[in-house]
Amino acid sequence: MTHRQLTDDQWKLTEPYLPIGEYGLYPERLRIQLEGVIWRFRSGAQWREMPGEFGPWSTVYGRFRVWRNAGVFTALLEGLIAEAARQGKADLSLVSVDSTTVRGHHDAAGLRIGKEVMDALEEVAAEEEQARQKKRGRRGGTERAGGRTRPRARRAATVRRWRRLRLKEALLGRSRGGLTSKIHLAADRKRRPLSFVLTAGQAADSPQFIHVLKKIRVRMPAGRPRTRPGAVAADRAYSSRGNRSYLRKRNIKAVIPEKKDQAANRKKKGSRGGRPVSHNADLYKERNTVERLINRLKDWRGIATRFDKMPESYLAGLELRASMIWLEDLLRAAD
Repeated sequence: MTHRQLTDDQWKLTEPYLPIGEYGLYPERLRIQLEGVIWRFRSGAQWREMPGEFGPWSTVYGRFRVWRNAGVFTALLEGLIAEAARQGKADLSLVSVDSTTVRGHHDAAGLRIGKEVMDALEEVAAEEEQARQKKRGRRGGTERAGGRTRPRARRAATVRRWRRLRLKEALLGRSRGGLTSKIHLAADRKRRPLSFVLTAGQAADSPQFIHVLKKIRVRMPAGRPRTRPGAVAADRAYSSRGNRSYLRKRNIKAVIPEKKDQAANRKKKGSRGGRPVSHNADLYKERNTVERLINRLKDWRGIATRFDKMPESYLAGLELRASMIWLEDLLRAAD
């Protein structure tokens, strides 16, 4: 029984982006370890359950951590997109933006945070709370009316605060369904990913719109990388004045329908409300490409469900899955 994850043609395109030191691993062993990482995210199994033909699971996991910290998976994704641009197969005429929620397994909870990091997070949280209280016109303070709090209640409040900070650092949100994370992504017209932003599950879509577009970077054969698509399609959740202003400043066509309440408020203001917002209905029909890409990403069980405690590990697996999608399309076009 074989667990090969890469064809020879796929390995030829992938090998140049894997770092090989002067006294490092042999390329054959490097390929086996990369295939072990792919097997883990594709199956969603635990690292300890990895088949022995990939080598010791601890060695493969250690190699994955080294690659993750060195940004190898980000470089691999950017390199494959650049290769597609070199062959004239990168299409930025229309980019679609959307988000999807990913259920977090209970293995993803319990991120360990050092005392120094926890103290820094508590300071930031206290400053944010003071800013919110000041904005609302209320006085800060957590003391009870009698000026005292019971030690047991104080300890319970501290534990709850630490749990919230750990979830915030792990980019995990808590809802009725449990722990969740949210993937914000951009896709081209051929269902291929261009950029990712990972947040907690309860994060709104519209505030991440600009961050997703800023991460689009396609290296061309000559000149500066291309970062500006011709048009951007998104649903009504992204219809905000800030997002439209950002697209207008960059001379990008907005294909975003207007919300009903925004249209009602604009009409209520009369001539002061500005011009009606319009969008190209034919281009908006192609927004389904990003939804189809989401289904394509979640073909891997390790992406459909988050098992990783560290958000950097899950994001690295997401970039690896995106790289495999670009590999498949590059080789399919070559055939």
